Amino acid sequence: MLKRKNFLLGIILFFMFQMLLIGACGDSKEGRKSLKPSGLRFNIVSGSENKEIEPFIQEYAKKEGVSIHMDYMGSVDMMLALSEQGGRMPYDAVWPANSIWIVLGDQKKVIKYAESILRSPVILGVRKSIAERLGWTDNPIQVADFLQAARDGKIRFAMTSATQSNSGASALLGFLHAFAGSPEILQTEHLENPVIQEKIRALLKTVDRSSGSSGWLKFALVEHPERFQAMINYESMIIEANQELIRKNQEPLYAVYPRDAIMISDSPLGYVDKGDEKKEAFFRKLQKWLLSEAVQKRILSLGRRTGLVGINPDMADKAVFNPNWGIDLKKIISPVPTPSEDVIRKALEIYQVSLRKPSCTAYVLDVSGSMEGKGIQDLKNAMATLLDQDQAKRYMLQPSPQDIHIIIPFNSNALEGIQAMGNTPETLNKLLSLQEVRS
Repeated sequence: MLKRKNFLLGIILFFMFQMLLIGACGDSKEGRKSLKPSGLRFNIVSGSENKEIEPFIQEYAKKEGVSIHMDYMGSVDMMLALSEQGGRMPYDAVWPANSIWIVLGDQKKVIKYAESILRSPVILGVRKSIAERLGWTDNPIQVADFLQAARDGKIRFAMTSATQSNSGASALLGFLHAFAGSPEILQTEHLENPVIQEKIRALLKTVDRSSGSSGWLKFALVEHPERFQAMINYESMIIEANQELIRKNQEPLYAVYPRDAIMISDSPLGYVDKGDEKKEAFFRKLQKWLLSEAVQKRILSLGRRTGLVGINPDMADKAVFNPNWGIDLKKIISPVPTPSEDVIRKALEIYQVSLRKPSCTAYVLDVSGSMEGKGIQDLKNAMATLLDQDQAKRYMLQPSPQDIHIIIPFNSNALEGIQAMGNTPETLNKLLSLQEVRS
């Protein structure tokens, strides 16, 4: 009898165990179902300063079963692409560093729901020993102090191109505002003032290294700290650079906030409306998630300011917003007022053709037989985009009167090159005559 009871008990336990397994499997399948790919692919184009945030976004996308692809582009390039392509852009969302690039670029009115995700002031990061020597760790400075130190050879600095990157454009507008005497708002007459132009030209003349990307500039400084003394960049990029420099036992940068020239990047994420309801719904969910309290805290932990520009110092991690690096959360930041669209466009045009430090560019061009037909025509079209003033102006790539151009054609060997200086039609047409160098 006992054996029969044990046998029946065993049967009952066996079936109970099987039911538990079935239940567990059912839960697992249900869990997998919620993570099943939706087939939705969502493309975002962003400024390089947001690369550190992408892992958060990919985590969220995975949970939603959505494939997100992020490309990185300068904010100015983003504005140009938006202006020319509108809804034909190969992207579903744009994430420039500043709202001004959506305002300037969205001529076809395809952007919806643009909202700031984070903020970061554009400031100066100076090797700490140099900042101490200049007295900038104890006293507030103005752009005039920065210009004097640069002119005297006491500091060499790097910045991004104003016509390729938001941090460079923000710096330029801040400099112009400061040298114009901090007017209520920057006007066209300020841009055309020869005294103001000469001060800007003198400051930009001292730029030691330029780039088209804020992220690349930070990377270059970290990889080659011996070549850089200072850079103009986002506060968040200076924090990131310092974290990496400290890990390499290198001297960190000290954050300097020129009180008459600070602009704030508000990093808006906007939806490119193409009439796709599923993508629009996903964008709204993604944006709401990015603005949730939990995610905003994660973004704050990366050295980005969230909410208003001012942050309660007690809420911020001092290992990130490190006072020893000059990161001052108590400082009241009075940002430069954003000028009108026309003034911004004019400022960038003047920068490109007159104010920036002249460049020397070498073009090494394949004119071999393999380029016959479409190849050589594509090459000519590309060169025309760079050297034809009307085309170059569309992309804010115009040569200046002081630029040096070198063309080195080659087939199986290097051919005789052409060198020219300036931006007159005669000079540029000569450079565009590729047939001359092929004979």
